[in-house]
Amino acid sequence: MGEAKRRKNLGIPPREKSEDIKLPQLDKKAIQQKVRSTLYKYPIIPFLFYGAAILVLIGGLFYVFKSFNFA
Repeated sequence: MGEAKRRKNLGIPPREKSEDIKLPQLDKKAIQQKVRSTLYKYPIIPFLFYGAAILVLIGGLFYVFKSFNFA
């Protein structure tokens, strides 16, 4: 038996529908402009990200070689 039928048999009024949650709209152009302005202001950021990624990859390779005793 569904909830609507059960509520009707018990004499309870129908359940009120909840309002749909509205998600905020993202403005892609504004976000893109903020990112570009930040990168123009601090041009070293991409180099830091690339350097960190290379260090993580080298560290991962070192960990694999050390754990499997390839050397």
